[in-house]
Formats: sequence, C-alpha cells, structure tokens
Amino acid sequence: MAARVLIVDDHAPFRSLARRLLVAGGFQVVGEAADGADALRAARELAPDVVLLDVQLPDSDGFAVAERIAGRQGAPIIVLVSSRARLDYGSRVDASRARGFIAKAELGGEALLRVISGPAGAATCSG
Repeated sequence: MAARVLIVDDHAPFRSLARRLLVAGGFQVVGEAADGADALRAARELAPDVVLLDVQLPDSDGFAVAERIAGRQGAPIIVLVSSRARLDYGSRVDASRARGFIAKAELGGEALLRVISGPAGAATCSG
C-alpha cells in the first residue's frame, strides 16, 4: 500500500510539481496545505502517513509546525523541505522532530522513500 502524503508549501506551483513527482514515485498524495494553520488542520483530518513540510511558511515557522504535528499520538512522519540547503538551518533540522530533510531541487519519490525508510535525521542532500 502506498504511503499517504500531505504536501505543505505556500507556493502552488511547487505543490503541483511535488504531487506529480511523488505520485510518479508510487506515493498517494491525500492533500495539500499552503500555511501552518491549514497544515495542522489537514494533518488532523486526513491522517497522512507522511507530511512533506516546507520550512518557511507565511504564517508560521515549519519547525514549529513540525513540533505540533509530531506531538500528537499516532503522528505522521515529517520530512522538511526547503529551497535552501540543509546547512543553512544549522542544527535546527537535527533538533527538530522531523525524520529528515530534502532540498526541493532533490525531491522525488526515491528521495522521499530514502528519508522515510532511514533513521531519524536522514537527508538526501547535505547541501
């Protein structure tokens, strides 16, 4: 059974691209959200297996959203994404409750599968 993914990003063109890439990679995209408030609601209502979460959202910091989602019982795996490199965030990625980080330029089904199948703190791009 394909992992169910919620895509959270404030840019509609990226959400559309991410949806196409992940569906082509064998994932089921169950929803999208454009900001932190919608992400929290969608994560609760849709119960995805994975939340692909942009670090920079218009109403909230992605790290704070990750903390709130991960704090619930039965929480999904959270994977942070950004157009910036992982190194730009220093130790914040490792200190977060996210499973890992993927640079947007590296996103695809295989990259997401590596992160969700690997140990916490996994990354596809050290960047």
